[in-house]
Amino acid sequence: MAEHFEIRVLNQISPNGLKRLPSERYTVGKDVPHPAAVLVRSADMHTMEIPASVRAIARAGAGTNNIPVKAMSQRGVPVFNAPGANANAVKELVLTGMLLAARNLPQALRFVDGLDPQMADMDRAVEEGKKAFAGFELAGQTLGIVGLGKVGCLVADAAIKLGMNVLGYDPEITVDAAWSLPSQVRKASSVSDVLKNANFISLHVPLVEATRDLVNVDNVGLTRPGTVLLNFSREGVVNEGAVVAALDRQHLGWYVCDFPSPAINRHERVIALPHLGASTREAEENCAVMVVDQLRDYLEHGNVANAVNFPAVGMARESAYRVAIANANVPNMLGQISTAMARAGLNIHNMVNKSRGDVAYTLVDVDSAVSANVLSDMAAIAGVLAVRYLPLAD
Repeated sequence: MAEHFEIRVLNQISPNGLKRLPSERYTVGKDVPHPAAVLVRSADMHTMEIPASVRAIARAGAGTNNIPVKAMSQRGVPVFNAPGANANAVKELVLTGMLLAARNLPQALRFVDGLDPQMADMDRAVEEGKKAFAGFELAGQTLGIVGLGKVGCLVADAAIKLGMNVLGYDPEITVDAAWSLPSQVRKASSVSDVLKNANFISLHVPLVEATRDLVNVDNVGLTRPGTVLLNFSREGVVNEGAVVAALDRQHLGWYVCDFPSPAINRHERVIALPHLGASTREAEENCAVMVVDQLRDYLEHGNVANAVNFPAVGMARESAYRVAIANANVPNMLGQISTAMARAGLNIHNMVNKSRGDVAYTLVDVDSAVSANVLSDMAAIAGVLAVRYLPLAD
């Protein structure tokens, strides 16, 4: 009989994603007592007590800063995300931010909002007032992009179609991203190179220790006077104090971001949006569908795709009897696992093993049923973090 899974949902998840979990195998709710997995968007899980029953966490979005990834890795629990699923929504918002800044639209909107609808000479007031909001066009300007993942590549492509020149920097660009990057993008040699040579700078990097304060007091002065800095990545990749100081001395032209904070709110040269990057119907649905499919494939078959802390491992089913093992990435683990199976008389039909950092993950298809004793023996091996038995339903 197929295992039945309980899924705890911490945020509102698109119904089109949730309906991909068939009711005969899944119970989905906010208060399920023994969740096999957690579906989350923005809820902060760092202070939560995560039940021992949890075998996976799935984030319906790209960033996982709200999830205790390191602690989950130590428990052998993969953390899935949905990279690229909201990329078009973020791209469109970046373009919106560039246009808002280039055409001085925030001040223009405030000016119009301040006009008295009862005034007799509104037309004359408009004609006189509009002179203060003259801007410039995007065509011919240079956009510098730091981070050339899915979002960065889409932004580059859209900017080129608008007639902009694009300068890109990403020391860890993937092969897939490189293939999708427009050929017109010029390669920058460093972040400093981007800061020095662009009129617009758009940041598209994850928040990790190496990217914290990526734009800071030491390098913000490298930018051209009037530069528009856009941050739809993560709040911490920009040092707000350094940016505010550059705005105050009229070196930076605008700071456009998706992260309001006391340090920047109501600054006349800041356009701060309320975390709208992925807030479209399409993006929320794409993220939910993508991450639910990944979660289901993991729970039912042990396959791993788009986990931020596990290697990507996929193996077609060639047997009804499958074991999935997560372990510390140390020598002789495969030998000990194989020995435990051999002692039990199990014939290994197929096996895949991969590692990522401190975590290794193995899928093993065997030719006969695996007893609870064998699973216990493997779980007892020093360094094994989690063992799951995934037989197909009869």
